[in-house]
Amino acid sequence: MAGIVSVSRTDLAQRRKKLRRQRQMKILQAIWRTFAISGLAGGLLWVAIQPIWVLNAPKQIVMKSGNQLLSDDAMKSLLVLSYPQSLWRIKPSAIADSLKQQPTIAQATVSRRLFPPGLNIEIQERIPVAIAQKRIDQHNTTNKKVTVGLLDASGVWMPLEKYKSLNPTSKLPTLQVIGLPEQYSSYWTQLYQAVSQSSVKVIEIDCEDPTNLILKTELGKVHLGVPSIQLPEQIRLLAQMRHLPSKLNSSQIEYIDLKNPESPLVQVNHKKPKIDSQNP
Repeated sequence: MAGIVSVSRTDLAQRRKKLRRQRQMKILQAIWRTFAISGLAGGLLWVAIQPIWVLNAPKQIVMKSGNQLLSDDAMKSLLVLSYPQSLWRIKPSAIADSLKQQPTIAQATVSRRLFPPGLNIEIQERIPVAIAQKRIDQHNTTNKKVTVGLLDASGVWMPLEKYKSLNPTSKLPTLQVIGLPEQYSSYWTQLYQAVSQSSVKVIEIDCEDPTNLILKTELGKVHLGVPSIQLPEQIRLLAQMRHLPSKLNSSQIEYIDLKNPESPLVQVNHKKPKIDSQNP
């Protein structure tokens, strides 16, 4: 019995010694892990504060619209940044928000670039669908100042020169719009959608008279009256009248009245055609 007790005590002592060694190893590992993480964090901090991570000039910024790189002049016209500036102090989200305030930009994403240090910027430009003219009275006179801009499908006004500076080679839309944007902003989206899908070509939209929306089309002038929810129906009715020139001389049509879609009218002028004096 004495031998068995002696063996058991020896075994227990060895186990305790083994457990102490394991605890010591765990403490050492924790200490080394702490030192390693602290060293890595300190190293990253040291690297981050080095002069290399500084935005010194616009050439460190890459700005794209789709797959197209924007020119330096175009980029400078959109960005307001001071140089030099720490790359880590720059807030990409703030730059993106400022870009989206530009009338020609719909969306923008900005990210830091570490190698080489700089910024990557991608923008989504608004697509113009019409050339818009604003005529503003000056000092209550008959003279009106005309300002030309562009509209996208949602009715956002874009200064013409601003758009051309970003897209010097792009073709401008052919559709013309006349009137102050606030006069037609509430119904522009549904009006443009209906006009763009119509089989009758619309050349001009005159919104100057709030009581009578006038379209200049390949069939002649079309009076739609006060803009309402009937606009899509009125444009569809106009498409049904596209064969009108085969039944009536276009020179005799003064305008097409679609103010009441249930009772469309064609206003005809009664001027007699001129007779060629050289013919008998």
